[in-house]
Amino acid sequence: MEYKGYHAKIDFDNDDDIFVGRVIGINDSIGFHGKSVRELTLAFHDAVDNYLEYCKQAGKVPEKEYKGSFNVRIKPEQHKKIALHAANEGITINQFVSRAIDDELELLEG
Repeated sequence: MEYKGYHAKIDFDNDDDIFVGRVIGINDSIGFHGKSVRELTLAFHDAVDNYLEYCKQAGKVPEKEYKGSFNVRIKPEQHKKIALHAANEGITINQFVSRAIDDELELLEG
């Protein structure tokens, strides 16, 4: 599900016989639920709207999902190899890693 640039992951709760959703890609917690797809969709929209309104009233900048920055922990030897290869190519480590990710995604989507 997507609404106003926010995406949700949906699960089904067998015990309560409802769909349960949560917004993904941000640190703030936004959850919602519904018995039908329509009810779930409306609850999702309400949850996002309420979050945005809360942020506005609190003077807080709403989190945006997938800011384009994330931390990755690798072995020191990998870090060294990446840094050396990037330097030899005249690019930054970020550019090297971004290109490697693009190559991998192309293989997956190919």
